[in-house]
This record gives sequence, structure tokens and C-alpha cells, in this order.
Amino acid sequence: MNNRGGGLTVSCVLPRSRSAESARVSAGQADTARERKSRRIFIIDESPVVRQGLMQIIGSREDFQVCGEARNSDEAIRQIARTSPDLVIIDIAIEGVGGIDLIKALKSRYPALEILVLSDHDESMYAERSLRAGAGGYIMKREASQAVLQALITVIEGRQYLSDRMKEEILGKISRANPDKGIGVEKLSNREFEIFQLIGKGLGNRNIAEKMNISVKTVENYRERIKSKLNIDNSQTLVQFAVQWLIKRPS
Repeated sequence: MNNRGGGLTVSCVLPRSRSAESARVSAGQADTARERKSRRIFIIDESPVVRQGLMQIIGSREDFQVCGEARNSDEAIRQIARTSPDLVIIDIAIEGVGGIDLIKALKSRYPALEILVLSDHDESMYAERSLRAGAGGYIMKREASQAVLQALITVIEGRQYLSDRMKEEILGKISRANPDKGIGVEKLSNREFEIFQLIGKGLGNRNIAEKMNISVKTVENYRERIKSKLNIDNSQTLVQFAVQWLIKRPS
């Protein structure tokens, strides 16, 4: 209320409608939540059950969202190009080019993309290979949901994640390793390692060639390189070694 020059002016502000105010607040909260939910995650796993479980874990955080999913490498490559995720969760045992090769391909095409491997495969053999291929972390599927979530948080922030046991194992290898000598089968390239495992499972050159969609001659060349790197003189000894290795350290 103001009195100007004897005149009386009354200023009146009508109260805001409660429903309008509530709608404005709700919209603002929704916008804020959407802004926080900015980290986009893509899931690659053959199992729908695993993918659904991961969605629930990811959905427990407002700053994470699932932007897509795929059951094999071909689907993943197509959809990742469209969805532009910040992080990919991948099981290395997938149809197509194979998990390790897919990691390398994705990192080559999208250098800033973070990758977390979630797998049933023995971490003592595959974690280090996954990291060398470009992954930021490796965790076993048997781990609790909270551990998986922590791995996601760690890797999406640009840091590496490994289990405490795996960290100790890698540090032990570094401290014990002779720089002039490889450490068993770890001297093999990813492709050589894949063929080595197939040899251990009893597959011959032709079966390996068909399974990997390469020529028999190429398989023979790989076998020679494997024997050379493992210091093995003949094919029979290579088969025996591969079989024994699989028995002692199954994938």
C-alpha cells in the first residue's frame, strides 16, 4: 500500500495456484534428474537375464542410464554408433568377432569410450588380456551387485578396476618376471591364445579353421608361432601341453 500525492494506490499480488506451483517444482526436479542422469551405458551380453540384472544395478543410480543393449558383437557395433555411450559393459564370450577383438575395435574407433568386462571367464588369464586390449576393468559375474556397481563407477571415472586378488597376482608377476622371458602362454597374441585353447580342446587344424573362419594354412602358421613362443618342438607335445593347461586352468 502506497500513498503518493494524497492518492491511494493498492498493490495486490495474487497467490500462486498450488497446483501450478507443484507442477513447476515437479518439472524442475525432473529436469534436474535428467541432467544428473548423463552417463550413458551400453550392455553387451548373450544372456537376457544378465542384461536385465545389469539394468537394475545401473538403474539404482540417478546419474547412470542404459542407452542400449546387444547380444553379439555385430549388433553392438551397429548400435554403439547410434547411441554414443560413455561406457560399455561387455562379456568376452560373445558371438561374432570375440570379446577381446571387439574391445580393441571399439577402442580404436572410440578412444574415449570406457569399457568394463563382466565375465564368467577366469580373471587370472583374461583380466590382463582385456586391459591390454583397452578395457578399463574386469570383474567376474559371480561378484555381488555392489561390487559390480563399484566397478562401473571406477571405470566410468577413467580409473582401472580389478579385484584385490588380481591386483596382487599382476604385481607378483611384475616383481618376479624376467624381462627377457615371457610368462608361459601369456607370450601368445590374442589370436594365438584362442587357437591354443582350441588345440587343448582336441580340435584339429581343419576344425579350428572352420570355427574361426580362416584357412587351414593360416591355422598351421599360427601353430608354428605358438610352438616357437612356447619353446615346443613338435605338434604332439603342443597338444599335450594345451590339454594339460586347460585341465589346470580352465577358462
